[in-house]
Amino acid sequence: MERIQMNQSLPGKYHRTEASYKSCSQSLPLDILWLPRSSFRPAEGELADCVLVVGVSRPKLAAALLSVTLLSLFLTFHVLYDSALYSIQAASMVSAAHENNNLLENQQMNTRTINHPMSLRKRLKLPRPPRPVRRLPQALIIGVRKCGTRALLEMLYLHPMVQKASGEVHFFDRDENYALGLDWYRSKMPLSFKGQITIEKSPSYFVTPEVPERVRAMNSSVRLLLIVREPVTRAISDYTQLRSRATPSAPAHALVAGHTPHQALDAAKPFEQLAISPDGSINVAYRPIAISLYHAYLHRWLEVFPREQILVVNGDQLIEDPVPQLRRIERFLGLEHKIGRKNFYFNETKGFYCLRNDTTDKCLRETKGRKHPRVDPAVVTKLRKFFVQHNQRFYDLVGEDLGWPED
Repeated sequence: MERIQMNQSLPGKYHRTEASYKSCSQSLPLDILWLPRSSFRPAEGELADCVLVVGVSRPKLAAALLSVTLLSLFLTFHVLYDSALYSIQAASMVSAAHENNNLLENQQMNTRTINHPMSLRKRLKLPRPPRPVRRLPQALIIGVRKCGTRALLEMLYLHPMVQKASGEVHFFDRDENYALGLDWYRSKMPLSFKGQITIEKSPSYFVTPEVPERVRAMNSSVRLLLIVREPVTRAISDYTQLRSRATPSAPAHALVAGHTPHQALDAAKPFEQLAISPDGSINVAYRPIAISLYHAYLHRWLEVFPREQILVVNGDQLIEDPVPQLRRIERFLGLEHKIGRKNFYFNETKGFYCLRNDTTDKCLRETKGRKHPRVDPAVVTKLRKFFVQHNQRFYDLVGEDLGWPED
């Protein structure tokens, strides 16, 4: 920058000579110009003797100063950015540590709640989580054998509020089991939640004299399911099972409950020979015939339980169309209707309905639904005529005519 001839540009009292400028001049490598105070208009406050005029006379030096200035600004911004970022990260770490402390405290509290459920749950008023337990059955399938007791149990198990014992427990009809007590019986029951119904089935309960009183001693309000079929058909089915278990390959433990070994071996004989005595009369001593005299056994149950606690299920209709019978049972047990036609499909090979739930299809095992041997029609007619009066006595007890054929 060229020096400015200030004495030519400033009027009046501000006119100064070259000598006055020289008195304020400094020998600086940056060619910065110092001007005397008298070269400027008066301003408020005191002024120094000389005033610095910012200026650079060399382009390269100006560029260097500009670069230094920009670099300084960049470094300053970078330091501020790093500081802000560090502050944010530190705040995040503090927040995360606080959350971890809260989580740890909650876990410790839960642990203390589990280890000391009574004290902490009472202080914190926490609800006790539901857990399944083993309960004595609230409903029993008491019979009749070969009338579809297993099918009925499996069908009821489709309901989400039903739990079933896995096998026939025979608690009430076998003295050796009954002597073990109710705790042993409860241990054989499945786990169930509150509100679910536990069901056990042992068909020989129906025909064993001691069972009604023993059941009442356990639970006088228990619900009883009695499934029956047309008596002659039931007797032939009973004979068919006995004959299958009387084969030489059948194991010794395969004898049916309530049947002696002699009776089981008799099943190798033709049904006609066993059901009809040599004198032509009906052999009521033959176990399959005797069990079909339903009224003789139901009478004992009605002496102990009121009629409204016993539901008679039509086993023939359950096989042909299960849903209506299951609706009756759901009402009887106080259950919401859940089992429908979507839960069944007809198996053409087996000739009966199989079960279906949300995950799988299931048919009863091969021993169920055996093909019956051919029986002389004259014997079938004779047996049906024999059962007419006995069936009527059963109808009178249950208050329902099941419409079984009479010839």
